[in-house]
Amino acid sequence: MALFRRRPAETPRLAPELDDAPLGRVLHSLAGAPGTGPQDILIAQAERLLRDPNSDWDRRGHRVTVLAGAAPSLARRWRLKHPRSADALVLHAWADVHTARLTGRLDDAAATLDTCRRAADAAPADPTPWVALLAALCVEGRTSAELTPVWKEIAARDPWNREAYLTIFVHLSPDGQGSQAARREFLDDVVTVMPPQMPPACLPLAAAVDQYHRELAGSGLSALVAARYWEQPQNARLLDRTAPQWLQPGYLRHAARIADLNLLAYALAKAGRTDEARLTFHATENLVCPWPWQVEGDPVERFVHWRRRCD
Repeated sequence: MALFRRRPAETPRLAPELDDAPLGRVLHSLAGAPGTGPQDILIAQAERLLRDPNSDWDRRGHRVTVLAGAAPSLARRWRLKHPRSADALVLHAWADVHTARLTGRLDDAAATLDTCRRAADAAPADPTPWVALLAALCVEGRTSAELTPVWKEIAARDPWNREAYLTIFVHLSPDGQGSQAARREFLDDVVTVMPPQMPPACLPLAAAVDQYHRELAGSGLSALVAARYWEQPQNARLLDRTAPQWLQPGYLRHAARIADLNLLAYALAKAGRTDEARLTFHATENLVCPWPWQVEGDPVERFVHWRRRCD
């Protein structure tokens, strides 16, 4: 969305807000607040930020998840001060989910699930609490019988919710509760029906990069295959199809478009497609996302390394 774009950063840097300038300003205020800071002012800033997108669920979801990860203590204090606030409840729920994703478990599963449902009751049209509930259930390794009703609630509100699709994508991976075959079946089903330019458009490329990393980590034949991974017909076709689309000005409009462009720049650089990679690095506005760069070390350093190789 052009409304939120900024001038490119002079040097590459990690930017959890991506190109969402209002979110960046709130994160800056939170980082600059001493100790617990002026809580009423910070809460008011966060409240304005989360209410601003109205029914742009993609933008609201991005802001909630980033803010929850950056300021979990603020989320919990806000909920204590305003226990019936839909914004406070959903931010608290996502703060719990963010911590659980780092540790592998919810500290208090019953309390987090209850917070998700309270947030959903407080804002019936909002898919964000339901996505938090889906993520919490996935962390807990719950069955598809428990996930399916929650998925239906999300789909009824926001059929192409990026965070929901990425959550299931990870859940169905070999590192989650699934397998390569389960994830491939899920992706095939999604790609068959997903319209162009939807927020989860990154899924096929994300799956390809994830598989590339798995083969790199292997030995013997797997390592040999990884060396020519991006030359394989299905992977070359994926880049042939994706790069021209995503590099069209204005084609990607969702809140996490910069994350997708980081992913594309990585794949193109690894494939040796330097002309397309150079254009994609420029399109990222020097805003760096941890994944997939962090697989090889410091994400900013690796971003700069590969950008220079493609110049």
